[in-house]
Amino acid sequence: MKKLINKVEDIAQQQLAGMCLAHPYLNISYDPCYIWRNDNKHHVVLLAGGGVGHEPMHAGYIGYGMLTGACPGEVFTPPTPDQMYECGQHVDNGHGLLFFIKNYSSDVLNFETA
Repeated sequence: MKKLINKVEDIAQQQLAGMCLAHPYLNISYDPCYIWRNDNKHHVVLLAGGGVGHEPMHAGYIGYGMLTGACPGEVFTPPTPDQMYECGQHVDNGHGLLFFIKNYSSDVLNFETA
């Protein structure tokens, strides 16, 4: 399988920027890197994250009745605690916040730290 990659270090940001162009209800922060939607005013906020592998997987689950935001790490690397904390602070609407954590030791460690 062939892939179009401009610069390896920009993969995650470029994939998320493309998702935002394709789905105008999505917003992106580049420092720290996370993606979210703004229309979740009356429900519990749902966040997930993980390393970018073949695509920014968790960001694809953002939508009505699904995730509110996602924190992508670098390629096969978990997101940092700062990313998750900042994303949670940004999208918190006062109705509660739930992090979905996969059972990878580095994901668990960083989410618990956040």
